[in-house]
Amino acid sequence: MSATPLSSSPALDTFRDIILWRRKKLSATVLLISTATWVLLEVYQFNFITVASWLAIFILASLFLWGNVLRLLGKEPPNLSDLEISEHTALEITNTCRTVIEEVLIWMFHVTIEGDWFVFARTVAGLFLLSYVGNFFDLLTFLCIGIKMVMTVPMIYVKYVDQIKRRGERVKAQLRRFYEMFDEKVMRKMKNKIVKQEKEKKNE
Repeated sequence: MSATPLSSSPALDTFRDIILWRRKKLSATVLLISTATWVLLEVYQFNFITVASWLAIFILASLFLWGNVLRLLGKEPPNLSDLEISEHTALEITNTCRTVIEEVLIWMFHVTIEGDWFVFARTVAGLFLLSYVGNFFDLLTFLCIGIKMVMTVPMIYVKYVDQIKRRGERVKAQLRRFYEMFDEKVMRKMKNKIVKQEKEKKNE
């Protein structure tokens, strides 16, 4: 699979800047919009179509007033050619989507086909935990929490990456020791017991 390097995509660079708060105004806007949407739809129980219609009315009215004020002041109307999506931008978005899909397929292959028991068990445990947590939230609340985590966890990780890596290595070593102990005391005994039973059946 040939993929465009992730670091060469401007769209991915912008996304990285937003979640790492390198563009503070844009990051704060994303956080504010997601929180306001959740409050309107969950707390005040507004319908999504109603909120979307109000937002469209606000945008149209603002642009209409802005255009009329510019005409009254004798100024040129804004150039809307910058709003067009160029072929280069469309190709970059397509390549980014393709790269993400390829990474997901490679990850699925690594988890299932290569037979790494530790990775498989960790993945299944994570999905099971996700399904359990999903019982307590609806989709909108879950997405809102996800956005909050995406906007905070990477920034905290980058800031304290050394401490997190050290503790992660300790936890990983402890889990591997637990797996080796479980394999030695439980799995091997079960295998020996099965082999012994098979030998007894052959002798009979």
